[in-house]
Amino acid sequence: MAPHSSIFTLKLLLLLFLFRFSVSEIIFEETFQDGWQHRWVKSDWKSTDGKAGSFKHTTGKWSGDPDDKGIQTTGDAKHFAISAKIPEFKNKNRTLVLQYSIRFEQDIECGGGYIKLLSGFVNQKKFGGDTPYSLMFGPDICGTQTKKLHVILSYQGQNYPIKKELECETDKLTHFYTFILRPDASYSILIDNRERDSGSMYTDWDILPPRKIRDLKAKKPADWDDREYIDDPNATKPEGYDKIPKEIPDPNAKEPDHWDEEEDGIWKAPKIPNPKYRGPWKPKKIKNPNYKGKWKVPYIDNPEFEDDPDLYVLKPIKYVGIEVWQVKAGSVFDNVLICDDPEYAKQVVHEVFANRELEKEAFEEAEKVRKAREEKEAQRAREEGEKRRRERDHDRYGGRYRDKYGRHRHDYMGDHVSIILYMTYFFTNNS
Repeated sequence: MAPHSSIFTLKLLLLLFLFRFSVSEIIFEETFQDGWQHRWVKSDWKSTDGKAGSFKHTTGKWSGDPDDKGIQTTGDAKHFAISAKIPEFKNKNRTLVLQYSIRFEQDIECGGGYIKLLSGFVNQKKFGGDTPYSLMFGPDICGTQTKKLHVILSYQGQNYPIKKELECETDKLTHFYTFILRPDASYSILIDNRERDSGSMYTDWDILPPRKIRDLKAKKPADWDDREYIDDPNATKPEGYDKIPKEIPDPNAKEPDHWDEEEDGIWKAPKIPNPKYRGPWKPKKIKNPNYKGKWKVPYIDNPEFEDDPDLYVLKPIKYVGIEVWQVKAGSVFDNVLICDDPEYAKQVVHEVFANRELEKEAFEEAEKVRKAREEKEAQRAREEGEKRRRERDHDRYGGRYRDKYGRHRHDYMGDHVSIILYMTYFFTNNS
């Protein structure tokens, strides 16, 4: 083989090697099209006591794409558990991206819409609320007050929730939730491709002790001047300032005509506030040239902190699962993605949201139908109530009424009238 051929071959192999470790990788992507039942296993958890709900393969009530189906929770006040085995994913020295979409078509009242990444061996038929997980991410809604966005990470067998108060979306349209975890332990949380929060595992989870702590022994230096403004040392009090009275006689007041000095004494005009009085004299304030700012307790290195360079590393991910409880079912899960490329995840959201306006229009039309149906039912109820009221009035004023037991009795007023007419006839004919 010629020398230049060998060099070319080596260059080609090097390029292929570099390409292998530079391109992004899609670990798992599920859009719930044909064959999804073979990838997902419905758990038997809660089935024996009748508390297990089921998933329906459907586009839902107002999808922007009639061919885009997801899996929807069905059965109110139930537990839902389903999982899929994925190619093992290790995030050491790699970015982890977990993304999925959910649409709350129901008035959920109280329930979850989150997703989990699982490590180790999982008996998928028994997957449930007690199954250990490495990451739990997604919405949890209860009433009008709780609309939490969970981000819970597992570290050395213990679960740690994020310390921040994050909120999820609560309307009935499709929303994408994206969690990105990087090798420097930084993270980002996106909703519909917009970053809602970001930070570091070192500060936003109570996994490791903090790197820095306040020095509780520190004291403010005696010469520390934290007065931002001081009295002007060159200011002088105007001459006669202290002699200005607070009140003066009302110059417009007049002695009443009926005033009698012998009986009432010498008349004096009532007092009014003196417009020239400015209160106790105070020198004007000026910037303090010695101002050092507000003193703060300094931070020092925490002697209990011990760094873990693999803090961000999760146990190898082998399964993805949905495990939630809902008072009212009807949530559509779709577009599950696990990869190491945030840009690809953004592209997926962009492509699905190409039909965003169609979904909104379908939702608005469904809302019109729902409101018309509710108004029709309300009108029917009003008419039925009015009918029952007329029947009661007829029974009461038509000569008969019902007692508290529902039995008809004669109207006492009718009896009284009959007695009066009889007595009138009797006395007239016997007078």
